[in-house]
Amino acid sequence: MSAPKLLAEYGKSSRSTCKICSKKIAAGSLRLGLSTKDPRGFDMVKWHHLNCYSNDFHPLGAPEEIKGFSSLKGSDQDSLRKLVAESSSSQFINGDNRKETEESEEVEIKKRKLFGAEETNLEVKFSLSDVRNKYKDASLPPNWKAFKTIIFNEPEDGLHDTEKIAAFDFDGCLANTSVKRIGADAWSIMYPSIPEKLQELYNGGHKLVIFTNESNIERWKNKRQQAVDSKIGRLDNFIKLVKVPIQVLIACGLGSSKMDIDDPFRKPMTGMWKVFTEHFNSSIAVDMSQSFYVGDAAGRTKDHSDADIKFARNLSSLNFRAIGLKFFTPEEFFLA
Repeated sequence: MSAPKLLAEYGKSSRSTCKICSKKIAAGSLRLGLSTKDPRGFDMVKWHHLNCYSNDFHPLGAPEEIKGFSSLKGSDQDSLRKLVAESSSSQFINGDNRKETEESEEVEIKKRKLFGAEETNLEVKFSLSDVRNKYKDASLPPNWKAFKTIIFNEPEDGLHDTEKIAAFDFDGCLANTSVKRIGADAWSIMYPSIPEKLQELYNGGHKLVIFTNESNIERWKNKRQQAVDSKIGRLDNFIKLVKVPIQVLIACGLGSSKMDIDDPFRKPMTGMWKVFTEHFNSSIAVDMSQSFYVGDAAGRTKDHSDADIKFARNLSSLNFRAIGLKFFTPEEFFLA
């Protein structure tokens, strides 16, 4: 991405969300934006309330150099000048303030550990040059692409970007599958209520997203094409059945072992979520209060793992000072 540029303007609607406090920015109120050029060609802007913006994100510099400054009201120009002055002076922190900051960070880390987060600082650098039509030696259908150890589908007509995200696991949550069976048709709908429920969410303004692990794509070196065709075929057939557009991200990497650590995109790590929110949602900040994640791996006695509930907890820890991401098991969500 190109170097970020600062801009100031009045909110054109109430849809934008502050990247820091996750609250709506009211229409007509002054907002500060960091604009960058996405590798795919469009401008991506991250908006902030004036009082939420910090010099740590990007130096404010001279107010007159901020795009849109000259079109602001005189009182708002004065507010921006004051913010620039305060941000400049805050760089010279005395010893007591530095100690207080370090103690606050230590408390934050302890909170995250208590909350169950395994990692919170993953940086994902998305580049168009890293996007492939194949996953290693396996070919992908025309509307599917690979980025690092992720396979994702390209947006179809009707898939609208929004701050309301309805996210789901796939196997054992939306679809009844078995490791002993392979093939695009080797699955069944998990609950009869699923199509109607997903249609209600879509018509209510949610963007539907599936985050699913599939390590067999990486592990089956001699049958990788078979593993790819099976997984993507099931997902395509599921989307046709429920009759709503869905964004899908498949984490193909392996979990931790004696020789390796968890792939950063594999749940419960947050890499898939970061790729989605930063690059596949038009820079619209997710409203955690209106979003949720549903998965079957909740660490219960009968569950194969706790990856899904930890995934939700890790996502919540990324937004720890605000609202966490709600988590439901499939039974809670589809049978209640």
